[in-house]
Amino acid sequence: MRIIDYFDQGAELAPERLAIVAGDFSINYRDAQARTRGIAAGLWARGFGLGHKVAVFSGNDPQAFLCMLGLWRAGGVWIPANVRNSLQSNSEYLNFVGAEWLFYHSDHADTVRQLQAAVPTLRRFICLDREMPGHPSLEQLIASGAGAVVPDWADPYGNPDQVAVLWPTGGTTGRSKAVMMTNLAWGTLTEIAGRYWDCTDLPPVCLMVAPITHAAGGIAVLVTQFAATNVILPGFDALAVMQAIERHRVTHLFLPPTAFYAMLAHPRVREFDYSSLRYFMVGAAPVAAEKLREGVEVFGPCLCQSFGQAESPVILTWQDPVTMAAAAAGDHPERLKSCGRATYPVRVAVMAEDGRLLPPGEPGEIVARGTLVTPGYYQNPEATAEIRTFGWHHTGDVGYVDEQGFYYIVDRKKDMIVTGGYNVFSAEVEGAVLDLPEVRECAVIGVPDEKWGEAVKALIVLRPGQTTTAAAVIAHCKERLGSVKAPKSVEFLAELPKTAAGKLDKKELRRGYWAGRDRAIN
Repeated sequence: MRIIDYFDQGAELAPERLAIVAGDFSINYRDAQARTRGIAAGLWARGFGLGHKVAVFSGNDPQAFLCMLGLWRAGGVWIPANVRNSLQSNSEYLNFVGAEWLFYHSDHADTVRQLQAAVPTLRRFICLDREMPGHPSLEQLIASGAGAVVPDWADPYGNPDQVAVLWPTGGTTGRSKAVMMTNLAWGTLTEIAGRYWDCTDLPPVCLMVAPITHAAGGIAVLVTQFAATNVILPGFDALAVMQAIERHRVTHLFLPPTAFYAMLAHPRVREFDYSSLRYFMVGAAPVAAEKLREGVEVFGPCLCQSFGQAESPVILTWQDPVTMAAAAAGDHPERLKSCGRATYPVRVAVMAEDGRLLPPGEPGEIVARGTLVTPGYYQNPEATAEIRTFGWHHTGDVGYVDEQGFYYIVDRKKDMIVTGGYNVFSAEVEGAVLDLPEVRECAVIGVPDEKWGEAVKALIVLRPGQTTTAAAVIAHCKERLGSVKAPKSVEFLAELPKTAAGKLDKKELRRGYWAGRDRAIN
């Protein structure tokens, strides 16, 4: 089915349930459905066409999410944009995919003027909150659609091959590519979420703190299929998140590890009622086992993990809360380091460089097959062919599977450090460092070294009020991992740089150490 069809199912399931809550604003599913129809009609009245590419450029405003739903109802392609990205990054991506329409909030009018000059394919602009010179407001757009007819562009099969999203790959290891997400791939993702994330004992309430016009928007639309209320915060603040969980009886929460660690480190973390939480998913990067164990203790048996990427999104594997809580209690504790088992509509395996599928316990690249997988990169057949060798989709992640089918991510292939001829997976070293109670965050990178080629370096943010020394960190890692994998140097920082999606930005961390060299390896 189409993305908007799943939303409509939720609206028909519980029309009076609140669809969105954001500060003083709230709207139920019936009225949200009507508003998205108005947005779609307004688009067609102003020259919209099937397959037009539409970006939404705003902070976490509820109208931005409604516009996303409206553009899908109109038959558009969503181009995720992030106001936290640089002007250059956003303009390069919008130019590459040929974005044609832009919804935006007036808070970002100055940036939008620059985007208008930098992206010639952008010809239509709608301001979410008020009329701007030359740009109608959202209310004016909806009013102009009165009497307009949105064509019934669906087919009996749910338009499986139509591209619904052109998702940027991120950019932590290089310039973003555009992943084509078809209705078939997104529909598979939606139905996996419906199977693994459904909540039957409480009204589902999902808390959104990441950018709603980017990653959080994708999650928000997935939970509309079972009529979840999306509570939208302006951004991440640990205390505000903890207060919102208690106030709104939040059942679903999705955070990157950096935000999860910030909550655990907050001095008031144990003051709030988290009993409503059913799925507290920490994703987008590996999570330290000790932090997950602490999270189960603090938040209850709700912690869970998944593994995915833009090319095979979000739930390629799934580690459910019951398994996670059992591991935290000592039943197969190694599973705290696992991202779970393959989800039901996909095949997942581990592959050697020569294309052999490897047995349990042997590390290699994680590969996948199934309708969750993208048909490829937009206008990039070479990159598409590269991730399709040996008839499988290549994730670029290194890991292994155990005898029970649990997958363990060891590292990104590009994050591997080669030191003295040995391969060191940075995630393994980060896990050891994060086991230290004084440590809040850690990033491990390879830096140039005359003797070793690359030396392992740990960059650390301590918890408030905590102290330790570089020597103590190195000694701990040597004891846990041996001298080859232990950091050769440690640096303490006030904070680590993050991407707009909240991930550790290792590309930025490496930049200063590899500047002036023709390649970032030795």
